[in-house]
Amino acid sequence: MSDRGRTGRVVTAAELAALVADDRRAGRTIALANGCFDLLHVGHVRYLEAAAREASRLIVAVNDDESVRALKGPGRPILPGAARAEMVAALRGVAYVVLFGERSVERLLQRLEPDVHCKGTDYTTDTVPEREVVRAYGGRVAIVGDPKDHSTRILIEHIGRRPPEPR
Repeated sequence: MSDRGRTGRVVTAAELAALVADDRRAGRTIALANGCFDLLHVGHVRYLEAAAREASRLIVAVNDDESVRALKGPGRPILPGAARAEMVAALRGVAYVVLFGERSVERLLQRLEPDVHCKGTDYTTDTVPEREVVRAYGGRVAIVGDPKDHSTRILIEHIGRRPPEPR
């Protein structure tokens, strides 16, 4: 029973834990993907579509504003966390979205123990930072999505170079 045809909802970490427990009791498998998702682009969509195929429920952990600033630097995020989470939740195949405040998603992985932790193609299974946490509880890591040909940084640079449109 997959969520591929429907969109998800933004929940708190406590709500998410209860939802995951219900899903497990119902025999569903859980995948978790994570990222900043600042300026949603086709690479994000393809990554999350591929992640959704890994289990019957896809959870997406979105970095909160403070952790995006720590990871990406000043001027980021462009969009606030609540807006980024809402956009990700609107994507087909996403069951639940949760904001998290750490630089790494390790604590959430330890709490939820998803069957699959999905990362983009800019990683290999040996370079995923959380791989040991996932292996410790018996989960697996999946590298999903298309080649890393898209990035928010490139979009920002492109927008900065374009002349303003006449009004």
